[in-house]
Formats: sequence, C-alpha cells, structure tokens
Amino acid sequence: MKTSQFKNTARLLFLLGSLSGSVANAGPVNINTASAEVLAENIVGVGPILADQIIAYRLAIGGFSHVDELLEVPGIGEKTIQNNIENIVIDGKLPQN
Repeated sequence: MKTSQFKNTARLLFLLGSLSGSVANAGPVNINTASAEVLAENIVGVGPILADQIIAYRLAIGGFSHVDELLEVPGIGEKTIQNNIENIVIDGKLPQN
C-alpha cells in the first residue's frame, strides 16, 4: 500500500471512529444523578467544566424538576437543550415537549 493511500485510509478510519463514537456515547442521561463525566460524555455541547457547573447548580437547587431549569446554568442555552432533548432524563422520565 502506498504511503498516500495509507494516510487517506487512516484519516477515514479516524473520522468514522470520531463520528460513531459521538453517536454511540450519546444516550439517556439523568441530569439529577449523573456524574460530571457522564454528563460531559452524553450531552452534546457539554464538556467537563460545564458538566461541573450543572452539578453545582443541581446541588444548589436540590435537583432539576424540569429540563428548562438547565437554562439557569451559565453556558447552557436553548440550542444545547434542543440538541439533547431526546437524551435528557429527569428522575426516570423523558421531558414532555
């Protein structure tokens, strides 16, 4: 195999792995019980720092009762909620649209 073919194949495999990894990791996550690591891995647009902020806010208010309360966390906007509405669970229930 030529070096250029190898590089192109490696790039393609990397991209496919990245895409499938993000889809495979996204799944239902209970925002009242999930760890920061689970939040960061399963909520698109949320990294470790924002996940820590979600947990800090959750502790301050005693838990989320509705998904829209996430908007009170600095850094969480409507787009983040819209992109994740199918994966966010509150105490075992998916949010009502």
